[in-house]
Amino acid sequence: MYVKICGLRTAEHARAAVDAGADAIGVVMNATSPRRATDDEARAVVEASGAADTVLVVNDLPSAEAARTAQRLGFDVLQLHGRAYGEADFAAALAVVPRVWRATSLDLDPPLEVGAWGEEALLLDAPKPGSGERWDLSELAERAPDGRWLLAGGLSPANVAEAVSAVRPGGVDVSSGVEVAPGEKSSDLIRAFVAAARRG
Repeated sequence: MYVKICGLRTAEHARAAVDAGADAIGVVMNATSPRRATDDEARAVVEASGAADTVLVVNDLPSAEAARTAQRLGFDVLQLHGRAYGEADFAAALAVVPRVWRATSLDLDPPLEVGAWGEEALLLDAPKPGSGERWDLSELAERAPDGRWLLAGGLSPANVAEAVSAVRPGGVDVSSGVEVAPGEKSSDLIRAFVAAARRG
């Protein structure tokens, strides 16, 4: 089970995630997000992430600019999130960086074939990303993506094992589910989430 801990802004939490066994560390640089990292915070997280994949998450930057930002700050992966991005945006990003993930919601009726727009992986999120709202996983019974995909949206240490057992994603992604307040991560919750995801 591939585990991504997203929305990190400190080296301390990056190290806690890596020590717990997380496979990927996400940094959000959306203008309106309570989890938005500065360039200096992003660099510190990248440097503390060791061998884990580092993922820059954006939803409001032009894709080519986002790709250049990922390259400049040393990220391994660029995650383009939501309705702002279409197939041409992925082509523009891939012209700059080799690894791009597509994050979307079933509400947007997206193509569910991983790689449809050249992406390496597909992340399925709730309609309101980062809200902590859990969505109806029964929708995936007949609409599970084809290829490497991650489940996100309302996951927490308390429910991730059940979600993994129910829909069998290739990985999981969490942000608000390991927070004590919006944008404020907890090392204890990060450790608990990784352990629970592995159990699932």
